[in-house]
Amino acid sequence: MGAALGTSARLVLRPGLACGAVPRWAPSAPARGCHSKPGPARSVPLKKRGYDVTRNPHLNKGMAFTLEERLQLGIHGLIPPCFLSQDVQLLRIMRYYERQQSDLDKYIILMTLQDRNEKLFYRVLTSDVEKFMPIVYTPTVGLACQHYGLTFRRPRGLFITIHDKGHLATMLNSWPEDDIKAVVVTDGERILGLGDLGCYGMGIPVGKLALYTACGGVNPQQCLPVLLDVGTNNEELLRDPLYIGLKHQRVRGKEYDDLLDEFMQAVTDKFGINCLIQFEDFANANAFRLLNKYRNKYCMFNDDIQGTASVAVAGILAALRITKNKLSNHVFVFQGAGEAAMGIAHLLVMALEKQGVSKAEATRKIWMVDSKGLIVKGRTHLNHEKEMFAQEHPEVNSLEEVVRLVKPTAIIGVAAIAGAFTEQILRDMASFHERPIIFALSNPTSKAECTAEKCYRVTEGRGIFASGSPFKSVTLEDGRTFIPGQGNNAYVFPGVALGVIAGGIRHIPDEIFLLTAEVLDFAYKHNLASYYPEPKDKEAFVRSLVYTPDYDSFTLDSYTWPKEAMNVQTI
Repeated sequence: MGAALGTSARLVLRPGLACGAVPRWAPSAPARGCHSKPGPARSVPLKKRGYDVTRNPHLNKGMAFTLEERLQLGIHGLIPPCFLSQDVQLLRIMRYYERQQSDLDKYIILMTLQDRNEKLFYRVLTSDVEKFMPIVYTPTVGLACQHYGLTFRRPRGLFITIHDKGHLATMLNSWPEDDIKAVVVTDGERILGLGDLGCYGMGIPVGKLALYTACGGVNPQQCLPVLLDVGTNNEELLRDPLYIGLKHQRVRGKEYDDLLDEFMQAVTDKFGINCLIQFEDFANANAFRLLNKYRNKYCMFNDDIQGTASVAVAGILAALRITKNKLSNHVFVFQGAGEAAMGIAHLLVMALEKQGVSKAEATRKIWMVDSKGLIVKGRTHLNHEKEMFAQEHPEVNSLEEVVRLVKPTAIIGVAAIAGAFTEQILRDMASFHERPIIFALSNPTSKAECTAEKCYRVTEGRGIFASGSPFKSVTLEDGRTFIPGQGNNAYVFPGVALGVIAGGIRHIPDEIFLLTAEVLDFAYKHNLASYYPEPKDKEAFVRSLVYTPDYDSFTLDSYTWPKEAMNVQTI
């Protein structure tokens, strides 16, 4: 979304902390890696030997093991007689990676590397986050989820089913790591804009947590991906003999709620009250309800509601530098009224209130269009979330008509309806305003409301465009080149997670998502953090927690005594 900022602009990540830890909007800059420069290798004693070392992705270094390590660990001869630096290993992976024809094949290569050599996997990701993010995350992760039964290589994460209810504490004990700081959980019912993928949704928590490490510096051994399998209503999957999940309709009601209650309590009991739990890709009916139910009891947030809101509002605030007016001068029309739309709308109201606008006036600036048309007062079957943004206005059925009547300064698409922003809508937006804001945020790319090329072409380059998944640069007939902005949650949730973990924050209010640029300062200022005394140098404190992909040394600690102390006594 950052290069909503016009010609040749893009989002860059603030140097310091970790890549993505604190997002900001700025002019383009060269791509940079997130890992720190290699320092002296840390010596780590190991009890494992032989294949237990080379087959453990946390420990395996491949041909980067020194001869001394190979001899001491009993792996000499199990690895080719070649000694490579991590830089050369990176080059080998990149050569193989670039030979692949499809993004799905590239995804499989990276996931296989993660299962084989974790440090090298993160070295690859952090060598060029901008390049690899679309592969391990949107849009390719959506394709990987759709084909999860075929791409499945090795179990990653914890699969919990409705039939395990009453035994979740035992299941969590099966996980090999005890020091878990972050859990990403989904029930697979609303995977991106692809719908109910059931057990195949595990690709989302795995991908999210990969970015926790690559962009937020969170130790991967402190991350746990979880899939709650309560069935699926996807008839195609239920008929598929290769489907790897439970083959029955989704369980709902009290039994479902009891499973969630037990899960939240079991995670907290096992890993502590500071363990962060991120909800991901739950259906609208459950997402808001569960967020309101758990937000003040556990350390949790819903990324689809709060993370999307944070990055979208950040993009809107950045766009103000181009429109050269205040947030209070803008009017917003949303295509969609689900989790993402409501999250963005609520955070916009908070931002407007912070600027002195009343809540009533703020909500009048936000118009929402769902599958039944404009949300207006008096319309039947409106839920509580939609009622807040219902307008005093006659019913309007189409988005085109709403845009024509309201003349918004910004349109925001979050309904996963490809092509919803028609040429007529884009032409109207360009006629109403010199610099219209056009955010097509639905994922994956195939579900975007319009393409970057279409936006720039129809608006003659005046549209301030951002999308949820990446688009390539666009060159117009007059020679101007635009680099589309990407408004993806990945620019928020890894940094929020790092801030929550670093500060020991136990509850996550919406204000943190409005103030992500100052997460730790905000946490201590409002008595949300539990680590005391407050670190004087917060950046140094966070850096001390950040994961590095540099290899550890497994050579045994070796030293000598003074020569006279080692004299052998004889008779």
